[in-house]
Amino acid sequence: MSDWQLKTPVVLIIFKRADTTERVLEVIRQVKPSQLFVIADGPRADRSEEVEKCAAARALIEQVDWQCEVFKNYSEVNLGCAKRVASGLDWVFSNVEEAIILEDDCVPHPTFFYFCEELLDRYRHDNRIVTISGQNVQFGRKRTEYSYYFSRYNHCWGWATWKRAWQYFDFDMKLWPEIKEKNLLNDILGDPQALKWWNKTLQYTYDGQINSWAYRWTFACWVQSGISILSNTNLISNIGFGIDATHNTGKSSKYANMPVEEINFPLKHPPFVIHDVQADNFTQNSLFQISLLGKFKGKINRTLEKFNQIRRLKTLINSNIQ
Repeated sequence: MSDWQLKTPVVLIIFKRADTTERVLEVIRQVKPSQLFVIADGPRADRSEEVEKCAAARALIEQVDWQCEVFKNYSEVNLGCAKRVASGLDWVFSNVEEAIILEDDCVPHPTFFYFCEELLDRYRHDNRIVTISGQNVQFGRKRTEYSYYFSRYNHCWGWATWKRAWQYFDFDMKLWPEIKEKNLLNDILGDPQALKWWNKTLQYTYDGQINSWAYRWTFACWVQSGISILSNTNLISNIGFGIDATHNTGKSSKYANMPVEEINFPLKHPPFVIHDVQADNFTQNSLFQISLLGKFKGKINRTLEKFNQIRRLKTLINSNIQ
């Protein structure tokens, strides 16, 4: 791939984690995009330590050392994950027609960028396709010999899309009451348990109890009967699991630090556009069936982990005083 010049703009979404941001930037540097759009949220008002952390993450952007136009959209106040990502991507797609998007903890294999670029070009005018993702959560299960498969799920740990698709994103989810009342999600999901999970999740999102842009994006894609492309090889490793994460706080998750591997070129393109029901059912039953009890246990574990950190710090201080 050394002679491939990446032409597609790359978007990097950052906040306060300089260590993970640096690792993502290291891979971006390998492919040297000619345009880099950076979206940054500001520190939370009640967490003074985040001022320095946010500044450290932003300072890394000043170290871009290849020929590149860098565009910055930095918020000086904290907008939160949902509003910051949504407003940032609105800004991106007011400037470009398509882009490859990474968050500060999603480390890609270098071939991820070329995978996205080729498929952005191939499906540019195919309105059935709404997004392309390098995240694969099938854990080695490959049901076809092709380089990718079609899905109803639009994974967002390393993805790409077009302005023509993002135009349907609606932060307020204005269509949700009608979709729920008419039970239209059943036509997409076709499974009582999945329907129950998504009805509850999307209702919580609509009510503002879940601070997620990603669920809103999934809903926007479903409203348009959108189909997503998912790599048959996992191209993304999320290294951000832990207490500093906004959502992915469980270090023991099987989705944390998943290994990546190279995708082979030339890509093998499916001669059809039909979503893989078996793969989607596996994803639903493994990734999207976290019980409320499991979430409650997760909160308890995070609280205990923070308590143990404080206790270890006090022990260290007391030992130094003695």
